[in-house]
Amino acid sequence: MMTTDESLRQTQLGALAALSAYTSWGLFPLFFRLLGDVSPYIVVAHRVIWSAIMVAIFLLIANRLGEIKAVFKSKKSMVWLAASTIAISINWAIFVGAAGTENVLSVSFGYFMTPLVNVALGMLLLGERQNVFQAVAIGIAVIAVSVQAIGLGGVPWISLALAFSFAFYGYFRKTVDVGAAPGLLIETLMITPVALIMLAVLGPAYPMATPEAGLLIWFLLFMSGPLTAGPLILFSFGAKRLRMTTIGIFQYIAPSMHFVLAVWLLGEPLNEARLFSFVLIWVSLAIFTYDSYIRQRQVARDRKKVML
Repeated sequence: MMTTDESLRQTQLGALAALSAYTSWGLFPLFFRLLGDVSPYIVVAHRVIWSAIMVAIFLLIANRLGEIKAVFKSKKSMVWLAASTIAISINWAIFVGAAGTENVLSVSFGYFMTPLVNVALGMLLLGERQNVFQAVAIGIAVIAVSVQAIGLGGVPWISLALAFSFAFYGYFRKTVDVGAAPGLLIETLMITPVALIMLAVLGPAYPMATPEAGLLIWFLLFMSGPLTAGPLILFSFGAKRLRMTTIGIFQYIAPSMHFVLAVWLLGEPLNEARLFSFVLIWVSLAIFTYDSYIRQRQVARDRKKVML
């Protein structure tokens, strides 16, 4: 049993790891903006291949490659991981494309929506009942999407696609008993043949103007691997050491950074209707977070009563 000091140290390390992960995800648009002249399909293909290599090296060093053997033996697990592979591949392609085409505000809105879409999927697919707070939060989110559509002059497809693809990814992964890193390795291995075909077909269409530019682009494409695997590993480390309520609050760091980057650094237009849609989604998330906090405290009280 850990001492109080050791428990506090583990919590602090977990918070630092989770903060580092979400901060990295928040800065992703700047990284992928540097690859804006390269097809998002090429970028995703490199991201898949280098991620697979990096995660494999990590698991090898950590002596955890054995964890994937049991998963390969389960047809049911492989089916669910195939579904999660499709979902995360769609998410990556849309994210990279949006970041490279001045749609970071759409990315921000999509990831702000994700927790609420998770709740909606739980209700629709798992038969979970929602309380009043959750129902109100989802209702406000629907209004926010409608207002966003008015601000954009059309349905915010990028935001909706990001939110639903990532929510479905979480739903599919929820059904498989596999860790974050081993699961990512299997997913990237599944999609690697497709990635190699994409590079073979599309790669020749994107020659670099100079050797120097080519070297820089290749370095950035290579870095997409560790920049994908690293934050995920940090997040997994932090999630094991933090309360779900804390993780729930941390998940708003990345889309908040996306919003700030889009408006103040990248200069994306933010009209009144679109700003109002963000205000609504923030109100919705505040209600959702408050409800999560109250329920977490109730669970803690119930556990204390049982122990007594």
